[in-house]
Amino acid sequence: MEHFYITLLLLFVSFVTLSLFVLFYKHRSNYSADNLPPGRPGLPFVGETLEFLSTGWKGHPEKFIFDRMAKYSSQVFKTNILGEPAAVFCGVACNKFLFSNENKLVTAWWPSSVDKIFPSSLQTSSKEESKKMRKLLPQFLKPEALQRYIGIMDAIANEHFASQWENKEQVLVFPLAKRYTFWLACRLFLSIEDPHHVSKFEGPFHLLASGIISLPIDLPGTPFNRAIKASNFIRKELLKIIKQRKVDLSEGKASPTQDILSHMLLTSDENGQFMTEVDIADKILGLLIGGHDTASAACTFIVKYLAELPHIYELVYKEQMEIAKSKAPGELLTWDDVQKMKYSWNVACEVLRLAPPLQGAFREAINDFIFNGFSIPKGWKLYWSANSTHRNPECFPEPLKFDPTRFEGKGPAPYTFVPFGGGPRMCPGKEYARLEILVFMHNIVKRFKWKKLVADEKIIVDPMPMPAKGLPVLLYPYKS
Repeated sequence: MEHFYITLLLLFVSFVTLSLFVLFYKHRSNYSADNLPPGRPGLPFVGETLEFLSTGWKGHPEKFIFDRMAKYSSQVFKTNILGEPAAVFCGVACNKFLFSNENKLVTAWWPSSVDKIFPSSLQTSSKEESKKMRKLLPQFLKPEALQRYIGIMDAIANEHFASQWENKEQVLVFPLAKRYTFWLACRLFLSIEDPHHVSKFEGPFHLLASGIISLPIDLPGTPFNRAIKASNFIRKELLKIIKQRKVDLSEGKASPTQDILSHMLLTSDENGQFMTEVDIADKILGLLIGGHDTASAACTFIVKYLAELPHIYELVYKEQMEIAKSKAPGELLTWDDVQKMKYSWNVACEVLRLAPPLQGAFREAINDFIFNGFSIPKGWKLYWSANSTHRNPECFPEPLKFDPTRFEGKGPAPYTFVPFGGGPRMCPGKEYARLEILVFMHNIVKRFKWKKLVADEKIIVDPMPMPAKGLPVLLYPYKS
């Protein structure tokens, strides 16, 4: 019997040793091509993922990039992120190369966690689903189409500030900014107006948003596991809404053009095929994430910087009050009003430069190619970093200084300011984000001054920037 256990132990040790050998061999073989960029792949499987994520958790995501730019190459270095061999592209020339070669040398890539959270993308891939969305969105998110939503956005902002901010001495800005942008997305994408109906989605939705770009470890209590559960719950609720909308459309109780949900239900592809209800639910889920998460981070950091820079606040206040005073009581903002908010948008852009909600994004090499003298193998993942230009003194002199005048006139040089990406894959919701941010700025500065309650609040980036304590502020309302 003793010999049996010894044999079993030896077999187990041999299996573990062989598995580790295969893992190390596969890891090293990913980096066996000639003339790869300088850098290091890190540990098998995890690579440098923990260092990549931990610099964000500590509030300095640019540190991972700049440390390696200084050590290896100012333009491109190799690493391993999220279990994938990767090259990190840094700077203006790299941004131009990646954005100009979409679907020629590179294509969009998402971590496997995205495919697992959005089941319909497993039928094709998240890349194919993204292409479908880009065909659907333009007519809803282009400026001409968004003009009719300005009044709705302002009405929601008024109600939001009246119910969540007014008559309060202090508030937590970050959760309230998320509530504002989520309410807007629900109203404009799904025509959901009841705040109680919106709040039903709110908790699960934030679990989903925080776990979507995480290590794909599906164990109880992990962010990834919570995200999967949350997406299942939201999908069931969305399916109820979709089924009801189908009935309402058939009975003439809903308009074919009232929101993007109606459009998805009534639009077929080039083969005459309509999307399934589950497919539409996943698309709406993705839109809700893109339509609110980045803008809520931007709104939060606008409040942070305006609290820290009273001279900037005064100039924003002056511009917004000129618009407010031109309105009759109860009159809502119009497209022309928003076009007058030039200084406010320069301030918002400077916030987006210093605290970009989108730290960067992944591409995948669809062919072998040479960049800057280095070989990039087909299948490698490519990561571009907003901070590699946003905080680069060659692109923005005194990069840590808050200076909205950088965006006057022609503004920054091409490919330096990239909070919305660039090229064919520039965020299709850029104009939508601009409007919801400016409507937020108008409504907050005409009501309040404010003061930060935590002077040096830590910032965490996971994967978007957020104040560790939610940005508590003391409110000083203006007398009406």
